Amino acid sequence: MAKPFVHLHCHSEYSLLDGACRMPELTARAKELGQPALALTDHGNLYGAIEFYEAAKEAGVKPIVGCEVYIAPGDRFEKKAGAGGRDANYHLLLLARNLEGYRNLIHLVTAAHLESVYYKPRIDKALLAKHSAGLIGTSACLKGEIAAAYLEGREADARKIFGEYREIFAPGDFFLEIQNHGIPEQEKIREFYRKLGPETKTPLVATNDVHYVKKEHSITQEILV
Repeated sequence: MAKPFVHLHCHSEYSLLDGACRMPELTARAKELGQPALALTDHGNLYGAIEFYEAAKEAGVKPIVGCEVYIAPGDRFEKKAGAGGRDANYHLLLLARNLEGYRNLIHLVTAAHLESVYYKPRIDKALLAKHSAGLIGTSACLKGEIAAAYLEGREADARKIFGEYREIFAPGDFFLEIQNHGIPEQEKIREFYRKLGPETKTPLVATNDVHYVKKEHSITQEILV
């Protein structure tokens, strides 16, 4: 019997102007599909964490609180964008594995909103390294720093960045995230990660980048973005 699939990359209506999932519908759908757990990973905030936790508990689904944080390529206080005109921030998925991780996640998101006033509410690797205990990290979507470097033809940089993230997290707590939404760039990243993972003994995790609950809800998400 196949193991049940668990969505670990989900955006609710609290991913402002991007997500269209309402908590009761999201958690009820997970229960309907026989999924024992569900993660909430809104963009750069934890606004929906309590509502999600309560809705998941009511539905009989294990809640996993997380966040798709914005991470600066260098110092989060830097006003300029990345070197060479690269992005001022990238995506990184964080999941709290325990209470310590939840507290660290709160600290990181709070610091991003209070201290980093340029571009998005960003953290950086130095701050993450201080508050990584109890957190699981993944390389996130195509807007992740590793994926972006590889797609720009900078494989050596992508491998270096991967090494930096792996050093930040506890052994076994950093994953290479693969997705398949019919986007050609995702296939390139899957091929790279299928090579990088075994080479470095790093596990892969398959996710969907969930922004709405059912197919017919896609129009709502299109309007938002």
